[in-house]
Amino acid sequence: MTCLVLADHDNITLRDTTSRAVSAALKLDKNVHVLVAGSGCRPAAEAAACLAGVGKVFIADAQAYDHLLAEPVAALVVSLAPAYGALLAPSSTVGRDVMPRVAALLDVMQVSDMIAVHDTETFDRPIFAGNVIETVRSMDAKKVITVRTSAFQAVSTGGSAAPIESVAAAADSGLTQFLSQDLPKLERPELTSAHIVVSGGRGVSSHDNFKNYIEPLADRLGAAVGASRAAVDAGYAPNDWQVGQTGKIVAPDLYVAIGISGAIQHLAGMKDSRIIVAINKDPEAPIFSIADFGLVADLFQAVPELVQALAKG
Repeated sequence: MTCLVLADHDNITLRDTTSRAVSAALKLDKNVHVLVAGSGCRPAAEAAACLAGVGKVFIADAQAYDHLLAEPVAALVVSLAPAYGALLAPSSTVGRDVMPRVAALLDVMQVSDMIAVHDTETFDRPIFAGNVIETVRSMDAKKVITVRTSAFQAVSTGGSAAPIESVAAAADSGLTQFLSQDLPKLERPELTSAHIVVSGGRGVSSHDNFKNYIEPLADRLGAAVGASRAAVDAGYAPNDWQVGQTGKIVAPDLYVAIGISGAIQHLAGMKDSRIIVAINKDPEAPIFSIADFGLVADLFQAVPELVQALAKG
């Protein structure tokens, strides 16, 4: 069962989620190829070729794929599908947009948010905000899968590069067109790939307190900044910082939860973190049930003391 992984990238940089999706594909079969579709995307294709376990990289460099719109990319994936037993993509914005369309065009089921491989037909996926793990079996000849990348370790890089082969662009239906986008400027690590995440919740109480308490700690640790949905809904933090079932799924080496009670929707987005540290003044807060280290304290006193201690080094 040769696998094809749709790469997640910005034409220049290959995102860490692609490496983790390759790791998942290798559990299905040792023959793994990667598709890099984009415009001016040769650097991303060269990075994909250096991923351990990748046997070949296909590059589709055309203006139609510049912004990875679902219709043209899905048509491209389907045009390559006859040679593959499994088609995978990270469960990212691109993967969630493209792969359901691929499954519909192939008339097969999709396995969404796959977190474990039992065999070539049987997979685990979380449901009910991660409180239940569902085992599903797909009897379709072709498996279409989105991968919850936080469940898989990234493959190594380096060594001999896989060959890169150009493929022709598939016919574009012209149903959609790109108009514009407004992307935030990141001065810190990207949230889903950061090794350390510092998140604030409703207990932070205001937008200014995020700037005065959460962000200085994140900067001292070299961390990305996250937030609970309650904090985002209250206007304390921007939407792209949201961690949880309806936000981003993260699994950093260290997750620091500050003023976050630990609703199941938030836990679904970060409970796979390697080490979880919680600071909350409520000793009964649910976050402490999954925390490796918990501090029952007023964050407005504890966080500045922590920043000062880190500054001393």
